[in-house]
Parts: sequence; structure tokens; C-alpha cells
Amino acid sequence: MSLQLLTLISIVVFFTTEAASGEEVMRAVGDEVSFKLDTIVPPFTSITWKHIRDAVTVKAIEWEEGQTTTIPNLRFQGITTLDVKTGQITITKLTVEHSGVYTIDVSEPVPKPEITVKTDNSGVVNLICKYSETIIWRDSAVKTLTGSAISPKGESITVKKKENPEIFYTCTLQNAVSEETSDPVYERDLFKASNKGCVVAAVIPSVIMVITIILFLS
Repeated sequence: MSLQLLTLISIVVFFTTEAASGEEVMRAVGDEVSFKLDTIVPPFTSITWKHIRDAVTVKAIEWEEGQTTTIPNLRFQGITTLDVKTGQITITKLTVEHSGVYTIDVSEPVPKPEITVKTDNSGVVNLICKYSETIIWRDSAVKTLTGSAISPKGESITVKKKENPEIFYTCTLQNAVSEETSDPVYERDLFKASNKGCVVAAVIPSVIMVITIILFLS
């Protein structure tokens, strides 16, 4: 009995999943283990679990939307499964070779962006789009515009009035697997405040003239 216990202790497998759950998991050879990253929210468009052992990194299992799950490394074939809805990996029939560090790479579909409008007293309008990956600005002529990086994430562009209310601007978010474009923002809406100011200025003189005539006739 003591000999069996000593043998079991000597072949305990350590799974350090700091990147996944921040916990160290211990399993005996022959057992199974499951872990996932709780901080990422499905749905996913691609998932890749990697295994690091003795400073060597290999892919344990991977999946892309529209494709079946693949297991690139022989070490994990026949014993490894992936839940593509949650990102959870399960490895059965563990051996000492499965000990090490496991990390996950996940691609999530980009959200539909929203353009934030910021104006100043100079009549210049800044359009802001917040995202941590690729941002593409375009105008209504489908011309790509150069944005300026903002902190902590995103880009902005500066637009000036071109006296064409039908001109518009869009922001597109893009990653390796998906792309979404914002609703267009039109010049007629961006400079609406300044247009109202012009109308008021034209009406005021007419009101003054009417009042003057009434007083004179009295």
C-alpha cells in the first residue's frame, strides 16, 4: 500500500492554467481535466488552445467558424475535445507529457461601432470611434481617411463643413475574422447647430422692422 501511494505521488501532473483561470490544477496520470477562460464572452469565431512545456509551445486543439475542430499535435489526439460555445477544453487519459502551461487565443466577432461626435468653438467637428483593433474611416466617396489614435483605445478624425449636406462618414471595425460598419453620420447633422444660427440671424432684422413701423404709425 505504501509503495502504491509513493508511485502515485511521483506521477502527479501539474496543470498551470494561469492564463485561463489563475489557478494551478493538479491531476494524476490517467485522470482528465477541463478548463476555460471565464472572462471572455461567447460567441467566438475562432479558438486555439496552446500547450507550453519545457519552453516549447505547440497547438493542442483549434477551431474556426465554419470548420471542424482540429488537433495539430499527436500528444492530444484521441483524448482532447473542445466546446466551441464556451471555449472549454477537456483532456482525458493524462500523461506526464500533458503537464505545463495552457493558454487560449480567442477571436470574437467585432461589435457594430458607434461614432461619437465632439465639437469645439472653432466650428471643427471630431468624430470618435473606440476599438482596440483595426479601425477604418471612410467618407461617402468611399475614400479611406487617416485617423489619429486616442487614449485608451480608438481613433478620431477631424472634419470641416463642405457645404454638402449629403456627405457622410463611417467607421469600420475589423479583425481577422469579422467586420462591422457604423451607421453613416451626415454633414447635415454634424453642422446642424451652426445652420440654425444662420436662420435666426436672418429672422431678427425682419422682426425689428415690423416693430418700428407699428411705433411710427401710432
